[in-house]
Amino acid sequence: MSTSTNEPPTPPTYPASYSGIPERLLHKAVRDKSRIWNHQSIDFLTPRKRGLAIPAGIGRSEFLKAIEDLSHTLGKEHVVLNDQPLEDGWYMEHPNTHDAFMIMDGEETVSSAVVYPGNVPDVQLVVKWANKHLIPLYPISMGRNLGYGGAAPRVRGSVIVDLGKRMNKILDINPDDCTCLVEPGVSFYALYEEIQKKGYKIWVDTPDLGGGSVIGNTLEHGVGYTPYGDHWGAHSGLEVVLPTGDLLRTGMGALPGSDAWQTFPYGFGPISDGIFSQSNFGIVTKMGMALMPDPGGDETFLYTFQNENDLLLLVDIVRPLRIANILENVAQIRHATIEIAVSGKRRSEYYEGTGPIPNEVLQSHLEKTPIGKCTWVYYGTSYGPPHVRKYKMDIVHQEFMKIPGAKRIDPTSLPKSHYYWSRAKIAAGQPDFEELSYMNWVPNGGHLGFSPVSPTRGPDVLKLWKIAKQRHDQYGIDLFMTFVVGMRELHMINLVVYDRGSPERRKAVEKCMRLMIDDAAKAGYGEYRTHLLFQDQVARTYNWNDNALMKFNEKLKDALDPNGILAPGRCGIWPERYRDRGWEIGPEGRDTSEGQGVRPSASNGRL
Repeated sequence: MSTSTNEPPTPPTYPASYSGIPERLLHKAVRDKSRIWNHQSIDFLTPRKRGLAIPAGIGRSEFLKAIEDLSHTLGKEHVVLNDQPLEDGWYMEHPNTHDAFMIMDGEETVSSAVVYPGNVPDVQLVVKWANKHLIPLYPISMGRNLGYGGAAPRVRGSVIVDLGKRMNKILDINPDDCTCLVEPGVSFYALYEEIQKKGYKIWVDTPDLGGGSVIGNTLEHGVGYTPYGDHWGAHSGLEVVLPTGDLLRTGMGALPGSDAWQTFPYGFGPISDGIFSQSNFGIVTKMGMALMPDPGGDETFLYTFQNENDLLLLVDIVRPLRIANILENVAQIRHATIEIAVSGKRRSEYYEGTGPIPNEVLQSHLEKTPIGKCTWVYYGTSYGPPHVRKYKMDIVHQEFMKIPGAKRIDPTSLPKSHYYWSRAKIAAGQPDFEELSYMNWVPNGGHLGFSPVSPTRGPDVLKLWKIAKQRHDQYGIDLFMTFVVGMRELHMINLVVYDRGSPERRKAVEKCMRLMIDDAAKAGYGEYRTHLLFQDQVARTYNWNDNALMKFNEKLKDALDPNGILAPGRCGIWPERYRDRGWEIGPEGRDTSEGQGVRPSASNGRL
């Protein structure tokens, strides 16, 4: 990508590119790419200052010889050194070499090379090669969790194992069982398009943006917005390459000849699937997933609430309705700042001052929108035939209107450009692209996700809201907050949007994040997911009984990965070679991602 032309190249499309966007959404992708392109003040290509990143514990010549050996066995075209200028790209053309939304210097969390296996034997070959040479690997599915580090490795100089580029097959879609079996490079867009092509009456549960990997999102405990919104809860069956190169299938997949792999997740004996989610214990090469049968109709509804403190009563109203499945889907309670930012307009069009946008300014602009003045916006969807939907929605309306000033917005009053229509598509299992629009809020837009979990109870949510608001005010950051309501739990997804071209704003965002993590933990709330540079800090807030959970994870890591080659440091889990050598980054933060080298392998690198 280059800044030498006025217009950005057209985004890739699916199926021409496995990671592309469907033709039906191309106009949105072109629009948003142009917005970002025209609001960019930093170069899209960053020259390298430090040269090729060599992983700790291995010399440059030794590393290059190892890469040459891998090229001979995997194929030269499938092994690429990362020694060129860093290209940040954007959502549909994201880098697989570093974190485009950098907090530290971009060369801190950077890979040494990228390899592209084409099948399971290739993955096993790469893993055995890494054990032989003691080179850390960092596997990605598609690398699009951009608010959490993207494709960047935690250990500088790791070799990225990009599973998505060549392992992107939809292996099975069963319309009778409503299940599928996919490889890591299958996006929500691709799965949806294939189902539509075949004419099946089944839905894909999709997150806000559909370009990410179905497997990657599920392993990260991601959520979507239909009644099947708990993606990990909807999976059934994993195929995993272990850190030694051995191959494993979980659940019914361990029984030769079984055709129940995607229908019954438990199999017999201990359920091992969980240790491969948010971990560095294996590389998932296949996954089964439950799909949702067409419910025979759907209707998205929108309510607004006027005051900040309405949140307390609203959440307590939502909880019993959600547990009883009157509120059926993973719904959203969004702060009104997002309502204007998702229009794609720049912050400067609303407010040019410093610090968070004042509430009176926000309300003056909201007054001009179709939904009017408000603080909280609730998006939900009801499913089934019309008479079933009406019965449930009448109950919801009666309960929501107990809050003074609550207002139901008539969808027919909303223009087709309003975000409501995108929300309605997503809640009906159709991946969309609108959510990316808020990245144009500031120049060089980047974001981090602060994502603690609480019970769906008003007092808990109010505490989290106040923690986030206090720290955002302290560091002059606009509050982009959504409460995502699960069945009994609630995720506060706080998107910290910032100018990644400003070292000062990056540092302010890092301080804000680290303080919010500690504030939330002291109040009893833990993050369910975080950026790779905060994973040590978050993991160590889960420290009950003298860090019993981390000690258990470290035992598993050392047993399964004796050479410590697979994604060291991921989710705060460090192998013995790296442990207690200064790699961990605590609440105080620092400017470097690296520690003080590594210990020799317990098995001298020979498996």
